[in-house]
Amino acid sequence: MTYVIAQPCIDIVDRACVDECPVDCIYEGERALYIHPDECVDCGACEPVCPVEAIYYEDDLPDEFAPYLQDNADFFEQALPGRDEPLVSPGGAAKLGALGVDTPLVAGNPPQGY
Repeated sequence: MTYVIAQPCIDIVDRACVDECPVDCIYEGERALYIHPDECVDCGACEPVCPVEAIYYEDDLPDEFAPYLQDNADFFEQALPGRDEPLVSPGGAAKLGALGVDTPLVAGNPPQGY
């Protein structure tokens, strides 16, 4: 099991969860953040600090955000526009920095007017 970042994060990219994560498994795309499902240790530290309540435990993900479970995995397992190779398991977000790419699901969302 893992935690998932869903649609409310798009265009917000508040990094409080990144700062709170003890295993550095939250990676920054262009418009959203993504939790690496293999690196997450299910501690839950990220969830309460998210100001837009975008982080859910996999089993608690609302139906409306169900596509974001696979989307978070796809961010690491798939080549994406602007990135020719999958990330697979890079072993920590800090060493990579902001990656500047998003999955098609996130990239296809209209700008969020929060």
